[in-house]
Amino acid sequence: MNAVILVDLQYDFCQHGALEVPDANAVIPVANSLMPHFELVIATQDWHPANHKSFAANHLFRQPGQVIDLNGLAQILWPIHCVQGSYGAELVDELDQSQITKIFQKGTDIEIDSYSGFFDNGHRKATGLGDYLKEKGVTTVFVLGLALDYCVKFTALDAQALGFKTYLVQDACRAVNMQAEDGKNAIAELKAKGIEIVDSQDVVNLV
Repeated sequence: MNAVILVDLQYDFCQHGALEVPDANAVIPVANSLMPHFELVIATQDWHPANHKSFAANHLFRQPGQVIDLNGLAQILWPIHCVQGSYGAELVDELDQSQITKIFQKGTDIEIDSYSGFFDNGHRKATGLGDYLKEKGVTTVFVLGLALDYCVKFTALDAQALGFKTYLVQDACRAVNMQAEDGKNAIAELKAKGIEIVDSQDVVNLV
């Protein structure tokens, strides 16, 4: 079975959001067009407590973009975003949520960030997504969403590492690009790991 994973299509990553990804809103209609081609549609949702230690505001004299050591892992500090129960954490209304089979929340532990939809950044705890996909008989996943250079990249890498045939739908992703080439470098890294890079128009012929 094939599944599509929609990564973090939430208000805080879209236009005027707290952690706006450039041109993020362009991803939504592409996601909507792809969902009908899949039996299983998974969404991930960043779901942080307000006191999450990845937020710069929770560290005295720190600014977004700085890097600290957080429990043994290098942690980029972010603006406050996707706080549990907030408007910014909601999946955007323009996304056809009636087609979503299940939502997996991540980033819920204040002590560690979770870019991937499968694990936290230290691979210390799983979200349950990997087991769920295997229970459903999924063998192939298509990954898209926000942001390419962080949550999308790590979700795709973990999917591949867990044994799923993994595709990245590149025109349905956008990058933060804190450094200008971050998005391009993410695609190169995924290719090097054996993940296939496709466009949305190719997906229909692959599922």
